[in-house]
Amino acid sequence: MPHLIDSDEIDRLFREGFEHTAWRLESRRAYHVDYEGETYQRFLRGEEPARDPDRPWLVNMRRQTGAGKRVERVRLIDDPPTTYQRYGLTGAPAAVEAGEDVRYLPRLRAEQLGLPVEDFWLFDSRYVALFHYEGDEPIGLELIDDPARVLRYCQARDAAWHYAIPYGEFVAQVPSAV
Repeated sequence: MPHLIDSDEIDRLFREGFEHTAWRLESRRAYHVDYEGETYQRFLRGEEPARDPDRPWLVNMRRQTGAGKRVERVRLIDDPPTTYQRYGLTGAPAAVEAGEDVRYLPRLRAEQLGLPVEDFWLFDSRYVALFHYEGDEPIGLELIDDPARVLRYCQARDAAWHYAIPYGEFVAQVPSAV
């Protein structure tokens, strides 16, 4: 079992752990969500989920991107999108407004490209934070700095980014659930 970093170290990575770029591949069909919570229940009823623009992640993303750093992510999406993936689309505008560049890539295309099936963050093309899960719940991140392994994730990033569709274009193609 690899050494997994704790939540304090994860937070530190996003506050001060990268100089230029943080890039994420989201490959899972669903992530942990409070299925009984009001935000998700509003979405299921076809209502706009209430989102907090001042939650810590968004505040930090505004700070990081305001300092000239790039935060980018590609989300793999099924055809048709899963319920969770449609729910995730409702939260993307807040991330984009905070400075993230969020893009979507059809899962079939990702498979054709041979992209990794695991989720990861790539920081400054120097190290990878590879997610480990139990079910939908993340249990930690494994930090990888081996150059050969990091190169594999850099190549995946380049391929995914080349074919991914920016949020604004993608969401126009997907029927709204709200």
